[in-house]
Amino acid sequence: MIIITLKQNQNQYLEKIKQLRLMDDTFFNSCFDGNIPCMEVVLRAVMGNERLHVTEVFTQKNAPNLYGRSVRFDALATDGKAIYNVEIQRSDEGAIPRRARYNSSMIDARTVSKGTEFPDLPETYVIFITEHDIWKRGKPLYKVRRTFEDTANAFDDGTHILYVNGECQSDSPLGRLMHDFFCTNPNDMYSEVLAERARFFKEDEKGVTAMCRVMEELYNEGVAEGAAHATETERLKNIKNLILSLGLTAEAAMDALKISKDEQAKYLALL
Repeated sequence: MIIITLKQNQNQYLEKIKQLRLMDDTFFNSCFDGNIPCMEVVLRAVMGNERLHVTEVFTQKNAPNLYGRSVRFDALATDGKAIYNVEIQRSDEGAIPRRARYNSSMIDARTVSKGTEFPDLPETYVIFITEHDIWKRGKPLYKVRRTFEDTANAFDDGTHILYVNGECQSDSPLGRLMHDFFCTNPNDMYSEVLAERARFFKEDEKGVTAMCRVMEELYNEGVAEGAAHATETERLKNIKNLILSLGLTAEAAMDALKISKDEQAKYLALL
């Protein structure tokens, strides 16, 4: 297996960093990890509550279950009362209803300790920020709730699922937030909090170095996975992962995965 060093790919990384947006999960995770002000900007716009105060935020947290499968949350945050899971989804496939169900259940599994009484379970919010309007109804925000079939009354189990439509970039607080999530230039953002954080990883020497290292790790992980899995389905998955996480072209992703030029046309047709 060939491991690509930071120095070998640094120029390529620097060009990619210029094009990164908060809608790219690699950049989102870096900007939001441990950053309470940034998460407050997001949750206040999504929840419509300017008084919401975040007390803790983490990104890329794993939660295993009894059967060995785990979920890696893009971001987890709490205001001391509720737990918020914010997921960035550029692919519609990643925001399907059963993914929301799984994330919701894994939040409970991760946060509930022995002896917790059911009434003490916190409210949970799984929030998908999607690049496209996956429900095709033109709404900026979709709120999902469980109801009784015969009365349509709410089944109040404390779980909430929300979809933020990235295509709606109006002059509302949520629309401005989505505008900012699609900006490659921090100077074009409405939120100075988000802009300042984005500038750190795009312009500050320490921030740029940190981003380069993150991209190097993801690149090498993709190469390693590509070498370990030779099936067509796994190769296709690894190509998509490199495209979405690092912003590579399909051709560059396939080159990184050592897919021969003769085979690349086949995978291009499947993407």
